[in-house]
Amino acid sequence: MEHILSMIGLAKKADRVEIGEEPVGSAVRAKKARVILIAQDAAASSVRRAKAFANVGNCLYLIIPADKDDLGRCLGRTSCAMAAVTDIGFADAIVKKLAAIDPEKYGDAAEKMDVKARRAAERKREQAQHEKNVRQGKKRVHAEAPAPQTGEKKEKRPAHPYTKRRGMKTVDRDRFAGSRPVKKGKGSDHKKK
Repeated sequence: MEHILSMIGLAKKADRVEIGEEPVGSAVRAKKARVILIAQDAAASSVRRAKAFANVGNCLYLIIPADKDDLGRCLGRTSCAMAAVTDIGFADAIVKKLAAIDPEKYGDAAEKMDVKARRAAERKREQAQHEKNVRQGKKRVHAEAPAPQTGEKKEKRPAHPYTKRRGMKTVDRDRFAGSRPVKKGKGSDHKKK
């Protein structure tokens, strides 16, 4: 159990843990919480709220085999009934350590967290590749539109009256040539003549 508590303390030092009911609720509503950890001697109302938070935020909630004093001590408090881990890596490591201690109780949660961690890693890789493509100026390749069949001819749309075609681009004509300037409001530099 000491390994799990030290991992939670490490996550706290990395500022990846929300401690207490209000911060946990805020993290869940912001969709930042990955797993909610509840002390084994927490009140029934705290467990009920944690379960409601987990349903709202689509995250896991686990009752860990540590009492409020132990959980609070690893987080730098006197006691703590509820904490939320906001980093997917720390959450995955903590749940895997819990599953190693008690596979029957935490095995299913470890599998779910592993799937979530893989999805998060895939999204992170896709985001990094997208940013790299943006830096290099690469464009997304879309599927080509099917070419019209030989018997069919593509209809031409009439051009908009204010535009004229030059190749593939449309260029606005000077629609406002010969028009009068806009009157300026009070306090402007433009004076009437």
